[in-house]
Amino acid sequence: MQTGNLFLVSAPSGAGKTSIVNAALAADSDTTVSVSHTTRPARGGEIDGDNYFFVGDDEFTQMIENGEFLEHANVFGKRYGTSKAEVERKRSAGKNVILEIDWQGAQQVREVLPEATSIFILPPSVEELAQRLNTRGEDSAQSIEKRLSEAKLDMSQAKHFDFLVINADFDSAVSDFLKIIQVAGLRTAVQTQRQEIVELIQAD
Repeated sequence: MQTGNLFLVSAPSGAGKTSIVNAALAADSDTTVSVSHTTRPARGGEIDGDNYFFVGDDEFTQMIENGEFLEHANVFGKRYGTSKAEVERKRSAGKNVILEIDWQGAQQVREVLPEATSIFILPPSVEELAQRLNTRGEDSAQSIEKRLSEAKLDMSQAKHFDFLVINADFDSAVSDFLKIIQVAGLRTAVQTQRQEIVELIQAD
């Protein structure tokens, strides 16, 4: 069975990353997401092992010391981490694995797994992003200003990613995202075939 590919997906807040990923998962049964570990409490309706693996601070610290995370971060006093074993288990089963991750986390993972394919999702413009955040009606003007400032920093890192997807039209963005997954799969298949041919030649 061919090992699945790993995709690192980052975006500024409000760019539509989660919606695009969810649409891609619905369209491609061979692709899944990695379930992260977190020290924050479960929220209403969240299921352990489905939304997150909910663990205590001591267990999380022990996992760090044991080198069990591909990456981990502290967000507003709660810790989040991507388990090496969780990613490897799914990839070994032939699944493509998506990590929804910020650019710092993506950088950490690339250092460990340079074969990972990185995708950055962008809004068509900062002005459009501001409009989307305002339309959601979930944040105060001060919060939106802070999010936009953070978004500009995030977008400055897009140049370090393998692929860029501009979410101007949602359906087109999902289509572009799926094409990247397909291209990575073809590339892996060709590399596998090439290695098999090399091994066959050497055996002769």
